[in-house]
Amino acid sequence: MARVRGRRLDAGRLIRLGIGALAAAVGAAALAVARDHPTGSFAGRSVGDGVLELAAGLSLVAAGLAFRSRRPGNRFGPLLAAAGLAWFLPEWGNPAVGSAALFTLGLVGLVACPPLLAHAALTYPRGRTGSGLERAVLGCAYAAGIGLLGLLAAVVFDPAEQGCLECPTNLVLVHGDAGAFDSFNRWGLRAALVVTIALAALVVVRLARAAATPITVPVLAPAAVYLALVAVDLRHSLAAGVLGNDATDVRIWRLEAGALTAVAAGVAWGIYRSRSARASVARLVVELAESTEPGRVRDALARALGDPTLELAYRRTGSDAYIDAFGRPVVVEPGAGRAVTPVRREGMPVAALVHDATLLGDPGLVEEVVAAARLKLENDRFQADLRAQLESLRASRARIVERGDRERRRLERDLHDGAQQRLVGLSLALRILRTRASAPSPRLERRLDEADAELRETLAALRDLAHGIFPAALADEGLAVAVETLAESSPGQIAVHGFPEARLDGAVESAAYFVIAETLRRARATSATVAARQRDGSLVVELEADAAPEEPLTDLEDRVGALDGTLEVVREGGRMRVRAELPCG
Repeated sequence: MARVRGRRLDAGRLIRLGIGALAAAVGAAALAVARDHPTGSFAGRSVGDGVLELAAGLSLVAAGLAFRSRRPGNRFGPLLAAAGLAWFLPEWGNPAVGSAALFTLGLVGLVACPPLLAHAALTYPRGRTGSGLERAVLGCAYAAGIGLLGLLAAVVFDPAEQGCLECPTNLVLVHGDAGAFDSFNRWGLRAALVVTIALAALVVVRLARAAATPITVPVLAPAAVYLALVAVDLRHSLAAGVLGNDATDVRIWRLEAGALTAVAAGVAWGIYRSRSARASVARLVVELAESTEPGRVRDALARALGDPTLELAYRRTGSDAYIDAFGRPVVVEPGAGRAVTPVRREGMPVAALVHDATLLGDPGLVEEVVAAARLKLENDRFQADLRAQLESLRASRARIVERGDRERRRLERDLHDGAQQRLVGLSLALRILRTRASAPSPRLERRLDEADAELRETLAALRDLAHGIFPAALADEGLAVAVETLAESSPGQIAVHGFPEARLDGAVESAAYFVIAETLRRARATSATVAARQRDGSLVVELEADAAPEEPLTDLEDRVGALDGTLEVVREGGRMRVRAELPCG
């Protein structure tokens, strides 16, 4: 496979070198003809005009071949190179050309350059025209320029009958007819003028739509100027009824040469910009190769494409959903003034870029940038997928904790409103029974006292149970009051310092409370100090006790972790320090 690919690359390079050599030979031959017969040419014997002619034609061919080498399947490159070759053809209609074949080619291709250049401009940079109207006008331009002014005029042009005794033989001559030749020229000029104006208008419209696209403006603007100059020249030639090379024609021709050279320079700028963008991204990818910080690839792509609003979304494995670099779900939609460019691997979408729609004017730039960053992008996609899975697990754990707290609150309410109230009612009933009983026996009195004491103990135990399940003070009055109540009811000495009075998120308050309550319960500490403060958007809880539980506090770590918090436990010499940090921003 490598050999086959290498051969294809070598063959393509040889073809481009061959076309380049042909263009140089064609340009040199055109200049030689112009010097031999200056009155029948544009450049004549002027060195400056000769440089202009060569610069315009050869720069177009070179730019077209360079573009073709980077985008082999794009039609713009061959069209631009063909326009560059066609630029030299008017010189070959000179009697001094000496070759019947070249002379005939010069007659037929006299106005081939404008439609070819317009066709190239209307396909830049994607390689295809944008609408049926553009294709229709281009068809008319080829028909008027090459068909009517070129071929049809040539088939009735007999050089000898027209007084050109030095001209070579016209190989496409069918029947010499001076009247028909004159008619074809006049109508051809009119038709070519109309379609050239239409082509210039289409290029201007395309230019207006792409005014914010850096890569298209340097090509479309000079192309529109060139077509406008061609239209001016055609309008000037209408008076004579034939294309000529008088002083006005030569001045316009010089301006056309400058415009064509500017078109080639615009294409070269676009190629340089694409290479520069790819090189800059490649450098950034190398720098980021060992970095796992989320979002760095998006930043690199945004800088390379010049779009700070660029969004990078990764497609989740086994799903049609997209996530960002942090694993959070995102919606991939173009929106107003935005466009979506998918990133594929073996035909399957793996990511998507949401970017400024003006970048569509240079799809090759986006492709180059993505190609340079593909390896790092693939790695970041796996990292984002992993973060999404971790986020899903964290959310699942948070839901489990939240569901558990809801069940705790429900049980606490059920105990308070159900069993506890019934026991209170039973206690009242016993007291009423005691007051209504007349002269109760000592035994009955003793039994009533025992039942009343047992009810009070059961009611106290039930209240402690309900408070342990979920303290009502936590839900009603907040964390500070709940911890104060816990300290007052604890058998050990608990000092409470610095708890914020303001209410926090319910999940944060619950997690902080149960870290304190469960740690003290399991440690069975006789003395402890508890403090809490808010810092940098988090609630920091610190507990120090004179005893430590034997079992690990895994469930408390899960509860804190469900809120993206951290729990640190340090055991030293029978003592324990606990530090919990809970985000509450």
